[in-house]
Amino acid sequence: MTDIKNYDVVIIGAGPAGMTAATYASRADLSVVMIDQGVYGGQMNNTAEIENYPGFESVMGPDLSEKMYASSTRFGAEYAFGTVQKIEVLDNQEKLIKTDSGDYQAKAVIIATGSEHTHLGVPGEEDYQGKGVSYCAVCDGAFFKGENVVVVGGGDSAIEEGVYLSNVVDRVTVVHRRDTLNAQPILQERAKKAKNIDFIWNTEVHAIKGNGDEVQEVELYNRDTKESSSFKTAGVFIYIGLKPNTEAFLDLGITDDKGWIITNDKMATSLPGVYAVGDVRQKELRQITTAVGDGGLAGQEAYNYIASL
Repeated sequence: MTDIKNYDVVIIGAGPAGMTAATYASRADLSVVMIDQGVYGGQMNNTAEIENYPGFESVMGPDLSEKMYASSTRFGAEYAFGTVQKIEVLDNQEKLIKTDSGDYQAKAVIIATGSEHTHLGVPGEEDYQGKGVSYCAVCDGAFFKGENVVVVGGGDSAIEEGVYLSNVVDRVTVVHRRDTLNAQPILQERAKKAKNIDFIWNTEVHAIKGNGDEVQEVELYNRDTKESSSFKTAGVFIYIGLKPNTEAFLDLGITDDKGWIITNDKMATSLPGVYAVGDVRQKELRQITTAVGDGGLAGQEAYNYIASL
């Protein structure tokens, strides 16, 4: 039988919410491990400049990740690679966390798995991932210097990344299925001031085409005229929404019909000793600041829960 590693608290995910939870729980002298299938920092690593985090006029996403990680492990919290496959609640109310790299047992679990970008689901999207289709301008923008690219979407992420790309590529064309943007006014203003950002309204991307090695064009469909057309582009950056990373927890009965985890204002789910924080929660505002607040609360509540046992 595989050895089970025992901790007071297992935190699933090491983004800003998970790392803050680790800081608070470990400062309370609890044994803590963060399990993540990627690099600590989560989506912060894909963000060039963060301008709305208190204490910084501007900070690079990877730099903030490093600072948070240093804080989160300062009081003994550990970090482990792994993909969580399932959580089981045992008869003694302890939680068994099954991963692809071994099993863990803990008195409390904090789920901080975040969310990921929704895909368009059109022909060519999967074929050209890494060959012109991207969900991260900061990661891939430099590959398109001197080129024309398309950004799909009209929310904060789409416009923020479009502005970033406008400083890297030759021209950015934002394709949006509506006739107005839903991004924050300050972001809209920046995009509209940029001389190399264009907008195509009331239009959807219906296919992504290329020569097999790289993207060459997108097929556009105008929702008003019902006409299709081709638009030449070297890259397609897609920002049309988020979906929660909760596949491993759907059988626990703690999610809504879209998969977001439901908690109270203390980050507690309907299962005693199971908490959720950050972007994976059912909530309105998904920002680093709100993730950090969630993490602090959950770390303290995990301590209170364990102290009550």
